[in-house]
Amino acid sequence: MKLSLVVSTSDAAFDALAFKGDLMKGVKMAKQIGYDAVEIAIRDPSTVDVEELKELLDELRMPVAAIGTGQAYLADGLSITAQDVSIRNRAMERLKSHIDFASIFNAKVIIGLVRGKRDKRALDEVLELFVESLKELADYAEKKGVELVIEPLNRYETDFLNTLEEVKSVLESLDRKNVGILADTFHMNIEEVSIEESITKCGKWIKHFHVADSNRWAPGAGHLNFASILKALHDTGYDGFVSVECLPLPGGSEASARLAFKTLQSVLKEF
Repeated sequence: MKLSLVVSTSDAAFDALAFKGDLMKGVKMAKQIGYDAVEIAIRDPSTVDVEELKELLDELRMPVAAIGTGQAYLADGLSITAQDVSIRNRAMERLKSHIDFASIFNAKVIIGLVRGKRDKRALDEVLELFVESLKELADYAEKKGVELVIEPLNRYETDFLNTLEEVKSVLESLDRKNVGILADTFHMNIEEVSIEESITKCGKWIKHFHVADSNRWAPGAGHLNFASILKALHDTGYDGFVSVECLPLPGGSEASARLAFKTLQSVLKEF
């Protein structure tokens, strides 16, 4: 397992990012600290200078672990389960542009907040829209050589697909080999009875992994047992990235990114 840091373009509306601002500066900071890769949260790929970013990443030999898409929901209100079909269509086009972008960097694409909320609709109705959209996106991504990962989010951020088991059930019905689970310790700490047991049960589906401590601060600033959690992940055979997505606390962007790196590196070296 290797370490990645989530960085974002300056238009990010999401607070839970260790680094939010100048994208190039964030990539350089991650490299300087010692991270193996970056994960990039992007509202709209058309706003990013791809050539400049690729040149920097190639120069630093920094891969891109994944592309975050939640800004499309937070900033632009786009959702693949929206009641308004025009919003759904715009969301699908935006996500396809994320997939195109990810294909350049051999990165995964995250389906998290962009799935939206039920908005008082029946769960079956919303899940039907979600699965229909995911099949189309998965087929588009497959042609581009891109994997999608669905992130279970806690009940305070969305009202469906809150646990790993719920997402696993959707994946079984989806029947697409290029779609997996993104497990996140912050959300699991709220929704799972046991983080370690959930990881063990759904291990073969986990394709990407987010870490933040219990308070969404940097790992090492809360009460989560990362030695136990990452051992459970390691024991499933997971060999992907462990990606830090946390608030810039304590101490700001660089200090929190450094604390996370130190905490996680000390655990991972045991494996």
